[in-house]
Amino acid sequence: MERVFLRPLGFDPLRQVLLTVGFAFLFQQAALDIWSGNNFDINPPAMLTQSIVVGGVYLPLYRAFMIAIAAVVGLILWLAMEKTRIGAAVRATVDDAEMARGVGIDTSRISMFIFALGAFLAAMGGVIGGAFLGVYPGLDFEMLPLAFAVVIIGGMGSLGGAAIGALLVGLADNFGKALFPEVSYFTLYAPMALILAIKPTGLFGRE
Repeated sequence: MERVFLRPLGFDPLRQVLLTVGFAFLFQQAALDIWSGNNFDINPPAMLTQSIVVGGVYLPLYRAFMIAIAAVVGLILWLAMEKTRIGAAVRATVDDAEMARGVGIDTSRISMFIFALGAFLAAMGGVIGGAFLGVYPGLDFEMLPLAFAVVIIGGMGSLGGAAIGALLVGLADNFGKALFPEVSYFTLYAPMALILAIKPTGLFGRE
């Protein structure tokens, strides 16, 4: 995917998004043809099906597990991006690919590595989240607008922005559905539109 289809597009986010969304439609249809349209349940380990009491509130252990995994993955990514040589190469490639190539960084290999890492994290997130949400046709395109909102609010090129954006989107989505179910989409996407109008690069995006 990266080598044949994305690499010829260069570092143009809009064309990459359009291409990958198109492939998402193809993969969705292929999944329907292979696995049918039946819902599937992913059963978590028995030890994670219990609940724990935190301050008098019962918290499902699997939710705590998902939060912990997200925190650990986020910390590892931050350390890798900020404290390692490969992280410096990735940041240089994102900021200025031509200059990075000029100092000897193999930007093609870096791009393939980042694509593979992103695919792996997406797959891991799908398996872990699937045990909580279940797996059914159309789930991918239910998650896609939320992912867009996270990127737009947090800003492209910022790991911290992605974390803050995900937190804001999650809170807005859940509180909107609980308090204002008839306008829940407004409570989610109105802040996104406002941020686009005020700061098009997102809260922490690079200019």
